[in-house]
Amino acid sequence: MKNITFGEIEKMLFGGAEMQVSEEQLAGMERCYEFLKEFAAEKVIYGINTGFGPMAQWRVDDRYLSDLQYNIIRSHSTGAGEPLGDLYVKGAMIARLTNLLQGRSGVHPSVALLLQEFINRGIHPYIPEHGSVGASGDLVQLAHIALTLIGEGKVHYRGEWRETKDVMRECGLEPLKIYIREGLSITNGTSVMTGISAVNQHYAERLLELSLLTAVWMNEVAASYDDWMADELNSVRRHEGQRYTAQRMRELAKGSQCLSKREHHLYSEEQKGKSYFEHKVQAYYSLRCTPQILGPVWETLQNSRRVIEEEFNSASDNPIVDPDSKNVYHGGNFHGDYISLEADKVKIAVTRLAQTAERQMNYLFHDRINGILPPFLNMGTLGLNYGMQACQFTATSTTAECQTLSMPNYVHTIPNNNDNQDIVSMGTNSALLCRKVIDNAYQVMAIHMIALRQATDILKKADMLAPATKAMYDKVNAIIPAFVDDTPFYDEIAKVEEMLRN
Repeated sequence: MKNITFGEIEKMLFGGAEMQVSEEQLAGMERCYEFLKEFAAEKVIYGINTGFGPMAQWRVDDRYLSDLQYNIIRSHSTGAGEPLGDLYVKGAMIARLTNLLQGRSGVHPSVALLLQEFINRGIHPYIPEHGSVGASGDLVQLAHIALTLIGEGKVHYRGEWRETKDVMRECGLEPLKIYIREGLSITNGTSVMTGISAVNQHYAERLLELSLLTAVWMNEVAASYDDWMADELNSVRRHEGQRYTAQRMRELAKGSQCLSKREHHLYSEEQKGKSYFEHKVQAYYSLRCTPQILGPVWETLQNSRRVIEEEFNSASDNPIVDPDSKNVYHGGNFHGDYISLEADKVKIAVTRLAQTAERQMNYLFHDRINGILPPFLNMGTLGLNYGMQACQFTATSTTAECQTLSMPNYVHTIPNNNDNQDIVSMGTNSALLCRKVIDNAYQVMAIHMIALRQATDILKKADMLAPATKAMYDKVNAIIPAFVDDTPFYDEIAKVEEMLRN
């Protein structure tokens, strides 16, 4: 069976592509379902004829097996807090569907077809942010998805919160029927944390590309010597990420007339006898060390992309039904450690991007450091006007919040569920904290882009920029051109942020 790629997931989340379920996948689900239906007769199997969690020691009478599946859905729909945005809910539904399509859960194929309809029609179940400890997967939040599949609860549809049953009736959809273990299987897995992480991954990769661009633009503003990104320098350090980021920045810098050549200045005859050099021999670390700083970020995101893609193509369920070996295996494929650890690593990496942008911004604002720009890029009257002074407060405070949020969540476990879940992943919390750090970093990057545009205009360098940085200059300039008078910035910051995301 063909695996879904991260690129295909992105196209569904951001490009309008529809979720396609193949006949081969449905046949695999049907085969697994038929095996389980036969195998489960006269056997004790967790979650089919037993209670859930620590109540698994109690057998459930055959008369109530259907009620058992409805009960786990209704009893676990107990989330709290703000609802997840449509994009994250869609990611979670895609993850749950691709997990079920592995044909190892023993659920009826109708589950996949109904989930496909919800995804492609833009029907987004109400899923509160809080409720998952990431151990038996995202039990509470996935229960909210299951609740809507059985025609209960509410959904976000075409911009409105509506009763699920009304939307399903309008779309000609029938509520899900319970066959054997549909309630447990839909609620049991890592799909919410995985769906959120897929959206996070997309935005984090975009942030890295923006950071590579601003690294070049910053050095253009400072007229830095360009050997900091030379292949000869970066290739002798063996890390793939450093080599890649240096190469990418060389590509972005092509055509620039702003960068200096060391051999034209410091290595020339005219420098002989000089005891002091006006132009810095080496730029500050936040400018010249960007391959070494952003390289580990690139490697972190490469690994998180791999883990997320693998989780989409996994069966994160319990028990696992295997028609090939004709057995049912009880274990812990619902445990969210893989996603939780990657979410923590991504938020640390993204905080590093925010820190780098904030330090580069400080260089632009601090006239005694850069030596070429007015304080806070103030094009007005010093003392009367304030330029971007207050913008730095916002960027600094937001970066500081990223630093606080970057404390690891993966290692934060609290036993619960009568100590049945005695070590948990907190994976969805990790993914949500990562989302917040990414949102913050975009705000910092938006302010940084405005500052770079202002600095470029002060130095009259716009026509000397590399085509790549000039293209970004033009986009920012269209939103907020050079300013002299003091003015509120909050609308422009938000507009630049939106432009950077898209």
